[in-house]
Amino acid sequence: MLKRLLDLSITGVLLLIALPIMAIVYVLVRTKLGAPVIFKQQRPGLHGKPFYVFKFRTMTSEKGADGNLLSDHLRLTAFGLLLRKLSLDELPQLFNVLRGELSLVGPRPLLMDYLDLYTEEQAKRHLVRPGITGWAQVNGRNAVTWEERFDKDVWYVEHQSFWLDIKILFLTVIRVFKSDGISNANHVTMPLFEGKTNNQKG
Repeated sequence: MLKRLLDLSITGVLLLIALPIMAIVYVLVRTKLGAPVIFKQQRPGLHGKPFYVFKFRTMTSEKGADGNLLSDHLRLTAFGLLLRKLSLDELPQLFNVLRGELSLVGPRPLLMDYLDLYTEEQAKRHLVRPGITGWAQVNGRNAVTWEERFDKDVWYVEHQSFWLDIKILFLTVIRVFKSDGISNANHVTMPLFEGKTNNQKG
C-alpha cells in the first residue's frame, strides 16, 4: 500500500512537470520519425499478466528489400538515441504507473516471448509489479549480461523496501544525467534472451 502511494504521489508530480516536455517530444517524434508517435508493446506484468507498455518511438520503420524491418542499429537515428540517453522515450510509462500496470521501481518488463525461457529462479522477477526503473537499471542498465540482470532483479524482489525504492529513484536521476549503460557491447539495447545463462543448469 505504501509503495502504491509512493507511485501515485511521485507520478502525479512528475506528470505536472513532464507534460510540456512530452508535448514537445511528441511533435518532434511526429516530425522526425512519423507516425505512430507512441510505441506500444505487450509485456508481462505482475505474475506474468500481460499489459501494453507505452514509449515514445525512437526508431524508423525502414524495411529492407525483403519487406522486413531493418535491424535495430540501422533504424535507430541520432534523434532516437538522444531520446534514449535522456530517458525521454520512457515518459509515457508514467501513465502505465497511474493505471497500476507499472510501478516506478521494479524489474523492467521484458518480452512476452521470454516467459517460457526463465528458470524458476529467474521467474521470481514477476512476483512484484514491474517498474520504469529498477536495481538492474541503476547497476549497469543494458551494459550487463542477462545473468547479472536477472540476479539483480531477483535480489530486488527479495530485499524490496520503501527506502530501497527511494535509493533506486535517486540513483536513477544520477544515471540519466550520466547516460550510463544505454547500450550493450554489441547491441543498441540488449541482445535477445535465448534461455538459461551459461552458469545456470537444469
